[in-house]
Amino acid sequence: MSEPKYVQIIEVIKQRIKEDIYLPGEMLPNQNDLATELGVSRMTVKKSLDILGKDGYVYSKRGAGTVVRKRMAHKLNSLPIGGYDGLSKELGGPVTSQVIKFAIHFPSLEVQQALELDKNDPVYEIRRLRIVNGQPYGLEHTFLPLKIIPDLNSDIFLGSFYQFLHHDRKLEIGGAQRSLSAEKADGYDQKYLKSYPTDPILQVKQIVYLKDGRPFEISINRHPYAQHHTYTYLDVKHN
Repeated sequence: MSEPKYVQIIEVIKQRIKEDIYLPGEMLPNQNDLATELGVSRMTVKKSLDILGKDGYVYSKRGAGTVVRKRMAHKLNSLPIGGYDGLSKELGGPVTSQVIKFAIHFPSLEVQQALELDKNDPVYEIRRLRIVNGQPYGLEHTFLPLKIIPDLNSDIFLGSFYQFLHHDRKLEIGGAQRSLSAEKADGYDQKYLKSYPTDPILQVKQIVYLKDGRPFEISINRHPYAQHHTYTYLDVKHN
């Protein structure tokens, strides 16, 4: 299935920024011109620019138009804290996965409360190791409700699960509640992330919601100290 039009426009504009077709500090063509050139509606262009603004690529200048941000700092191990495009797209490079566990069972009380489930609503439990440039990037421990996302198998988690949601299931992510903390390495971290027992671990715990407000994921992502991960949060206002 092809990507939604607004996603395609986002990728086109990102690529033009990377190739310096749209230079930092310069105005983008106006929305009507972009819509005509790219063969989409002006509202599609507006939606794409709004998302690019949230991701830190552009900003809106009142009375003038849309400006390319100078210069977006986006390092290999730096992720936008509000990103939902999947790790491969966020990092701009290939990511591989090793599925450590794939199971279906009834949820714990914590998972019930987070996903607004009854005790007899089954969930998937997935643990997977994410690998970048041959090195362990992070461990993901995820719970998903079967009633929202049925018919999953472990092969889906060898690639980008969020891209699968967008393209195959046509589900749109509305947002997430995230908390970051520093933790000590546990047995999984030592085995799969090559961490020492005394190493600090960056832990990101999140509940992710669909656009209609339903929670569909609770996960704990753990990143090794050796990879020096950072999450970026952009909060910039322009007149």
